[in-house]
Amino acid sequence: MSSAVRVLCPCLLLPLVLAAAPAASATEGWSVAPSGGGRPAFYAEGEPGTVLRDTVSVTNRGDEAVTVRLHGTGVPIAFAHSPVRIPARTRAEVPFTVAAPTGTAPGDRSGEIVARDTDGRSRAVPLRLRVTGPELTALTVEHVAVRGDGIAYELVNRGTTTLTPTLAVRADGVFGRLLDRAPRTLPAALPPGSRTKLTEPWPDRPALDAVDVRLTVTAAGGASDTAQASARFVPPGVVPGIAGCAVAAGGALWALRRRRRRRPHDGGGTAAEPEQPYSTAELTGAGT
Repeated sequence: MSSAVRVLCPCLLLPLVLAAAPAASATEGWSVAPSGGGRPAFYAEGEPGTVLRDTVSVTNRGDEAVTVRLHGTGVPIAFAHSPVRIPARTRAEVPFTVAAPTGTAPGDRSGEIVARDTDGRSRAVPLRLRVTGPELTALTVEHVAVRGDGIAYELVNRGTTTLTPTLAVRADGVFGRLLDRAPRTLPAALPPGSRTKLTEPWPDRPALDAVDVRLTVTAAGGASDTAQASARFVPPGVVPGIAGCAVAAGGALWALRRRRRRRPHDGGGTAAEPEQPYSTAELTGAGT
């Protein structure tokens, strides 16, 4: 047997008390359980890419044959035969495989093997798949932007373990620190490979300022990342007012220069006084 195929060992199930396998009464006629007896559930363990094998027993205690259809939930399960016809007072042993797909993150997955007869009655046996492998913690914070009365951002779990991150927020304006929020745990658990969009409230943001925002996220296992964004806050009407002042100043300057160029000479032939140098004050402001 290759290393990629393993037989599930019944002794692995002894410490697990997941749930009692459904037991059919005499009047119900048939039941389903792990093959070999004594196991309340199925348990499979292997690295990504591993195929694991086991067998499910379907027992017909009735006086008539019964046909059941088998299927799995929660994890990839394939049966050697389905549907299966079980004669009266007979037990059918049906092999099946459980796959831990390549690229699957380490951790536990839960599922069931379900059997349903032609009358719609069903029985189920729990199955747990444990995917083994190295644990890697990696977390990034991305797409930070100040929007409305909040700071929008995205968290991405780039590791192989579920993370519960913490967030610290800092914002600096032209005249000093505006926000300095200590790290706090976020109400979000990030499964491996997941991306979550969140917004940090900022209801008292400044009306007029140039701000640099910095977000720092951390999680257990040493995962950490920092991202920054800049924003400019300008009250309504401030930018049009500044533009209007600039236009007015430019117009006055243009008229003054034209007037001086057209000044006539006097009758004695004395030239007009030379044009005097001029200067204007630079308009400044926080709006950009």
